[in-house]
Amino acid sequence: MRGERVVRRLAAILAADVAGYSRLMGRDEHGTLARLKAHRTERLEPILARHGGRLVKLTGDGALVEFPSAVDALGAAIAFQQAMIEANRDQPEDTRIVFRIGLHLGDLIVEGEDLYGDGVNVAARLEAEAPPGGIVVSRAIHEAVEGRLEARLHALGELALKNIERPIRAFRVEWEAADWKTMEVDAPEPAIHAEPATSTLALPDKPSIAVLPFQNMSGDPEQEYFADGMVEDIITALSRFKSLFVIARNSSFTYKGKAVDVRLVAGELGVRYVLEGSIRRAGNRIRVTAQLIDSSSGSHVWADKHDGPIEDLFELQDQITEAVVGVLEPAIQQAEIERTRRKRAENLNAYDHYLRSLALTNAFTRAAADEMLEGCLHTISLDPSFAPAYALAARAYVQRLTQGWIVDEPREYAEVLDLVERGLRADRLDPFMLGTAGHCFAWFERDLSKGIAYIEEAISINPNFAHGFMQSALVRIRMGEARIAIGHLERARRLSPRDSRNYSIFQGLSTAHHLDGNAETAYDWARRSVQHNPNYLPGWISLASSAALTGREVEARMAAKQVLALEPAYTIQRGARRLPTSAPEKFAALQQGQRLAGLPE
Repeated sequence: MRGERVVRRLAAILAADVAGYSRLMGRDEHGTLARLKAHRTERLEPILARHGGRLVKLTGDGALVEFPSAVDALGAAIAFQQAMIEANRDQPEDTRIVFRIGLHLGDLIVEGEDLYGDGVNVAARLEAEAPPGGIVVSRAIHEAVEGRLEARLHALGELALKNIERPIRAFRVEWEAADWKTMEVDAPEPAIHAEPATSTLALPDKPSIAVLPFQNMSGDPEQEYFADGMVEDIITALSRFKSLFVIARNSSFTYKGKAVDVRLVAGELGVRYVLEGSIRRAGNRIRVTAQLIDSSSGSHVWADKHDGPIEDLFELQDQITEAVVGVLEPAIQQAEIERTRRKRAENLNAYDHYLRSLALTNAFTRAAADEMLEGCLHTISLDPSFAPAYALAARAYVQRLTQGWIVDEPREYAEVLDLVERGLRADRLDPFMLGTAGHCFAWFERDLSKGIAYIEEAISINPNFAHGFMQSALVRIRMGEARIAIGHLERARRLSPRDSRNYSIFQGLSTAHHLDGNAETAYDWARRSVQHNPNYLPGWISLASSAALTGREVEARMAAKQVLALEPAYTIQRGARRLPTSAPEKFAALQQGQRLAGLPE
């Protein structure tokens, strides 16, 4: 297979193709290809980015996409089909492009960037069973998503699929359009173009954003105060992220009551991103819609809606503010990474090198960790005052530790602690630097209390710092504080519901529930961890232990086999020594589970 290493992993696979493609091509080949390309770039690719999908390959009139979780896969499938319904609404019927989609969660063979195996075949055969514009999923998807999405799954029974030896229990998906519109479409007012600025401000050297006053579509002055208060809270919360340049309220509110051209506003304020939105009252509920726009291209980076009962406006305001801020910072970060990927290597500056390293953080391969560290060190050489580069370099060492890649403990421990100290000297108030410093003091200096102190300082500076709550929980787990850890991990999930590091949050929840005496819940979270990132070694260790302790012997041994595939030298004692603990007795059951799974002592 082209000489590349072949590995296996569990993932959700989406297979899609166009219904009646040959007929459409026969009528208008050029127009059909143009429309298909437009649907991919304007609808499919943004939706995949929001749901964490990886486009494995295009197949003429279709696509094969990999997702780390079944929930993300089905969410993306419904969002895309709904977007296609809306796009086709005003098109002549004989020119409409309509997709069929099939979804399956299963074992895959990974060769380079490509995927093969039974999991791919089942998804492709289920796609052929879907009606035009519809989605058909396997029982594995049904079990993973049940009760977690606004959708109904209707049983189709066991289907005999072409070239699949066993019957597959399948389900047809239905949804309400109102639940899946990515953005309400309101009749726009004629744009009142601001007077051209005498000059366009230069963009800052980090992501920049202006939050415009939200439109009150209700005609109710009480909702006007609600909208203004919420926008002020969003501006304040975003300002706590030192990675962002945020325009102050006094400047962004000069556009209140005006329908403006977003690109002109961005030029006048000197920002790349603009957040705008609206509120509307319907009965006893308020709905807030928001969208983030990249002013350089005019494209939508992110859009969503939130609603709730009107009884307690202040509580609803806080909830929506938290939800919006929780997705904005990672959405901007991902958009910046994609922007940097399009740059030629000779045009990269220090921040661009940092972003390219940041894009490697979730790969969890030895080569990616080495490349991430090298890129960060290059960033530091270009800008020694840039604290996030020190923090990200330190995270490369954290990966080496958790994955079993540390070769020379004294030397590498000293290197990471030196990076942390230099990063703190560069910026003692950066939450990312403080949180990572605490994580490293706990793991590499083996001082859990010192680690917690630094992490708590990071959270006090930015109460919306999801990764800080995750780091706090991981350290508190090693202190035996399971209940506090669970609370902090749930807080991290609420602050950043689509976090790229969910595999670590899920694995932390698994361990914390283990310590709290709930092996079944621990097993559920461990499964989600390995689905989200099949290369994350601690997830497989947790799955091996929890599966064994809950009587799932076959799955436990499969997980143990994967542990040894990722770290051939792994032993239970090696794993126990890897991270410090002040409560070793609380980890005895976890180690017993590893023994039952067949991992070597």
